[in-house]
Amino acid sequence: DTLHEANRQSGKDHYQLVLLSERAEPLRSSAGPRILPDASLAEFTKPIDTLIVLPAARGHALPGTADTIAWLRRTAPDTRRYGSTCTGAFILGAAGLLAGRRVTTHWQFADELAARHPEAIVEPDSIFIRDGAMFSSAGVTAAFDLMLALVEEDLGRETALAVAQFFVLFLKRPGGQSQFSAQLAAQFSGKEPIQDALRRVNENLRGDLSVGRLAREAGMSERNFARAFARETKMTPAAYVELARVDAARRLLEEQKLPLQRIAVASGFSTMQAMRRALVRQLGATPREYRERFGSALADADVDL
Repeated sequence: DTLHEANRQSGKDHYQLVLLSERAEPLRSSAGPRILPDASLAEFTKPIDTLIVLPAARGHALPGTADTIAWLRRTAPDTRRYGSTCTGAFILGAAGLLAGRRVTTHWQFADELAARHPEAIVEPDSIFIRDGAMFSSAGVTAAFDLMLALVEEDLGRETALAVAQFFVLFLKRPGGQSQFSAQLAAQFSGKEPIQDALRRVNENLRGDLSVGRLAREAGMSERNFARAFARETKMTPAAYVELARVDAARRLLEEQKLPLQRIAVASGFSTMQAMRRALVRQLGATPREYRERFGSALADADVDL
């Protein structure tokens, strides 16, 4: 859909989409409807510019037949770029294409991908990754972010923005952005005192968010609160507070033309240095590096870096 819309928005057929399968027979998708491939792997002999490996309908347990893996191993190196969406990364791994490469997949299967392919550098928290000629993305919606990034690379930001606006999507969530935001993590808790604490953190980033304060407001002892919080969110209160503040700083760096000191204060960090350390821990980039990679035109230049 993204590449088709890029053709329409640009007024030119830059992309010619071809669906290949091992046999040119109808395929039943995981959702039920059947899809008719354009050709079999053996029949298709034209050059391939961008090769995208889709996840198997039956999940990640069956990475593909020997013929498919052999074809992928031969073909991928001859393309301009190749990669996968979601659990298609398991198929790349079976073809020996992940060695020494940074790769991501859906968070639910990241540990298994790393266990099956220790030669790969699995980053379980990224939305999408580009490592040289290879790309990979996380779950279903992350494929849109990946495709928008490829469209921007090929046709420019204006066309990618037009596609994103047509689909009512963001342009574009950074590839390094976490598959989990603080707001998403907050939705996993089913305990009302913990839910209240999570909301308090997200709504009061500049306030006192110490464990003692949060525990008192939840009507619990510090020890019980910390245990319940970790059980519900799979992280400590301090880690969640840092994640929430990093989320806020990240959005400001992407969208606002503000000095870093003001961003640090607005995000609840005590100092600009504290924000820098947190971003390096969470995102692997300093505020300046993150802004240079992912900032919009609004956040460009003339800021106190």
